[in-house]
Amino acid sequence: MDTRTERPVAIVAGGGIGGLVAALCLEEAGIHAVVYEAAREIRALGVGINLLPHAVRALSALGLADRLATTGVATTDLRYFTKRGEPIWSEPRGVDAGYRWPQYSIHRGELQMLLLEAVRTRLGHGRVVTGHRLTGFTQGPDGVEVHFTDRNNGDTPVTVHGDLLVGADGIHSVVRAHYYPDETEPVFSGRMLWRGITEAAPFLSGRTMIMAGHANQKFVAYPIGAGTGGRVRINWIAERQVGRGDDRVARDWNRVVDVETFLPHFAGWHFPWLDVPGLIEAARTAYEFPMSDRDPVDRWSFRRVTLLGDAAHPMYPVGSNGASQAILDAVALATALRGMAPGADPVPALARYESARLGPTAKIVLSNREQGPEAVMQVVESRAPNGFVRLEDVISHAELEQTASRYKRLAGFDPDALNRQGASLFPEAVDGRA
Repeated sequence: MDTRTERPVAIVAGGGIGGLVAALCLEEAGIHAVVYEAAREIRALGVGINLLPHAVRALSALGLADRLATTGVATTDLRYFTKRGEPIWSEPRGVDAGYRWPQYSIHRGELQMLLLEAVRTRLGHGRVVTGHRLTGFTQGPDGVEVHFTDRNNGDTPVTVHGDLLVGADGIHSVVRAHYYPDETEPVFSGRMLWRGITEAAPFLSGRTMIMAGHANQKFVAYPIGAGTGGRVRINWIAERQVGRGDDRVARDWNRVVDVETFLPHFAGWHFPWLDVPGLIEAARTAYEFPMSDRDPVDRWSFRRVTLLGDAAHPMYPVGSNGASQAILDAVALATALRGMAPGADPVPALARYESARLGPTAKIVLSNREQGPEAVMQVVESRAPNGFVRLEDVISHAELEQTASRYKRLAGFDPDALNRQGASLFPEAVDGRA
């Protein structure tokens, strides 16, 4: 398959959120990107996710602000509670916290379809090729040959040529496995997630994200869109420690499970502002997902090949950061490659991209293993397992505030620092040059 153009060509393996945003960003940087996705059809699968203000800044710079506003819910506040519903911590979010950009709660599949439409409209329908499963690649002095099997045509072998290859092919990345063949299955945390979407009455502010419980058992809920009859679609996650010896470790977002599998563990979680078991029982479908990640690696870029998103830094879904970090990867990659001339060597640019993103994301992966900002819930559980009369006797406001602020700095969405970046997609090059 001939992909040659008058611009440098990037082959993007993977049509998820990271791969599609990478294609949009690379186009803005003057790079001709073509996305190859293994699925025969990209569909609106999954449940809810959060987009933090730094990711929303990037998507807004790509002209998607209005679509995000009509598709997602602008989160106003985040609140932590104990397993009994006692308040621990509350903070404003998005524009309510002084950011120039909102924080959105949004259905993962709806976001992916929004991005797919943007790529096909702006770059061309043929710039997203579905049904092509990556099987391997080879590099040469003039580019990279990328090999696929065409699942739409009897698994016919297909080879495409590009100036560089971006492995955005998820936690089971073929590209990553090529360079790290000794990696085993993703590291299972011992905690299982059960996820679903339920239409129910709004709770608290109507745009609140809540987390209740502690490290070994937790419930998360937030609205992701309007429902019927004045109700809203509430995305929820029930999490429980099941032990590292559990053999259900395959990461599959779409594995359906009976709610009776986990509902008894949350049977007593009736809060004045939210009926947890009622919310779970009313879901049409629930999905089981083992919380897994991979150890950080010391290298992403290998000459003309690099990694992005979950292929580079799969992390626990703590701190609402997974999709947002993939979007930041896409911006950093495009910034590093911006203005690259046809036939130029992309290796220095890919090295700059790696230098900008590998270290920060590795720190987030490790922080999320320690519960990130949600660690305060476990602190309260450890210090006052039977409840408390005054929260300040258990944990100080300064400790709570310090934990929240430290994670914002670590994950790149400290409000003052982010607001100084401005609204353009490329405020500065990865290596600091304007």
